[in-house]
Amino acid sequence: QVQLVESGGGLVQAGGSLRLSCAASGRTFSNYAVGWFRQAPGKEREFVAAISWNGGITYYIDSVKGRFTISRDNSKNTMYLQMDSLKPEDTAVYYCAASRSLVRVQTTPEDWGQGTQVTVSS
Repeated sequence: QVQLVESGGGLVQAGGSLRLSCAASGRTFSNYAVGWFRQAPGKEREFVAAISWNGGITYYIDSVKGRFTISRDNSKNTMYLQMDSLKPEDTAVYYCAASRSLVRVQTTPEDWGQGTQVTVSS
C-alpha cells in the first residue's frame, strides 16, 4: 500500500494557477502509476490525469487538456498537477491516487489520498 498526502489547494480567481503536490510513502514510488481525480459538490468523482511510472506516458480528460500538466519526481516521491487558466467549473476536491497499473489508475486505483480543496471564483 502507498500512503498519499495532497497539498497545494486553495482559493484562486478564474484564469489563475495552482500547483498541487502529492507526496507518497510506504512503497517504492517509482513502481506505481499515479493520477489525479476530482469531485465537485453533488457530482461523482471523475478522473482528471494520470502518469506512468517513469513519466513517459500521460493521460488527461478533454476538459483539462492544454491547461493542466501532470508530472512526477521519483527522487522526491512526489507527483504534481500544474493547473493553469483555471475555471469555476474546476472547483472540486482533488485526490491523488496510485496503482501498479496505468490502466487501473484511471478507473479504480488501489490507493487514495485524503483530498485537497480547490476553489475557483468567477
